Amino acid sequence: MLKLIERILRWLRGETLKLLIFAGILLLIWGITAPVGTLSWWLSTGTQALGLDKNPTSDLIKNNFNIANTGEKNCYIVFLPGVGDFSANELTPGEEIFLNQLAKLHPQCAIVDDVFPYSAANQSLGGQRLLAPLWRFASQGKGWLKNADVVIKIRNLWRFAISADSRYASIYNLGIANAIAERMNAASPLNSASKQPIKIILIGTSGGAQVSLGAAKYLNNWLNTRLILVSVGGSFDGETGFNQVEKVYHLRGSRDWVEDVTKIIFADRWGIINSPFIQAVQQGRYQVVETGSHTHDGENGYFSTATVDQTGTTYVGLLLDKVNQLPIWDD
Repeated sequence: MLKLIERILRWLRGETLKLLIFAGILLLIWGITAPVGTLSWWLSTGTQALGLDKNPTSDLIKNNFNIANTGEKNCYIVFLPGVGDFSANELTPGEEIFLNQLAKLHPQCAIVDDVFPYSAANQSLGGQRLLAPLWRFASQGKGWLKNADVVIKIRNLWRFAISADSRYASIYNLGIANAIAERMNAASPLNSASKQPIKIILIGTSGGAQVSLGAAKYLNNWLNTRLILVSVGGSFDGETGFNQVEKVYHLRGSRDWVEDVTKIIFADRWGIINSPFIQAVQQGRYQVVETGSHTHDGENGYFSTATVDQTGTTYVGLLLDKVNQLPIWDD
């Protein structure tokens, strides 16, 4: 399997056109097969466990996740990474710094960093028996082979598309919400006795913002919550989740052109129809925050540890300052 992959990548070496053709073929294949994994997961899971009964109640969550009568935390920071990630526990050094600092600055909040937003079953790509060698090879490539990670991005982009697709979104987003609730409870037992709403700060970067919005509906149904989305260069449609979240803060770098793409491809963000996104903008529940000279990723990306200027401030430090200035931390 690895030898075959190496041969394909050698064929692609130095040939931009070949790389684009190969990426296009992969895009079509994954576009056809992407919903299969989601549907397979759905068929293998009971309707009650998924919350598909007509009248889901808090008892469903209590039974599924062994929720305690008392919990240590009433605030959760849930981090959902971008499409370049390989698994739930594959944080970049900058992402680790970012989350570790948030944990120190806001000890009242539990950190949830082990949800993989590109699998309804919360299964990392390394756990897929058939294609695991391909994903590992692509994620660990060195030198010119480093560009092989494009296959991971293409694969995850299709999961992002499913989260926004009305045909499959309800199933896919339900699975992600299930994983979020499970990992929240693992980080700190959910408190079923408290009358105070549980504050859930969803931090979604790139495609993770769309998946966060998709999960919001189910988290809101299952738990007594205050849902806040912090989108870090996030990509999202104008329909999903905006009626369930209390506030959306969209953090945007001045050199990030990627986050502009979804403004074009999703008509419900154009302002010609009264979509949930447009309503959130009009009601002041959607706010854009400029972060500085960030690009979408790379050396100047949001979570880069490179320095911005001679003061020694890093790009991730600049992002952290902006997030800490948001009015979301006080009860």
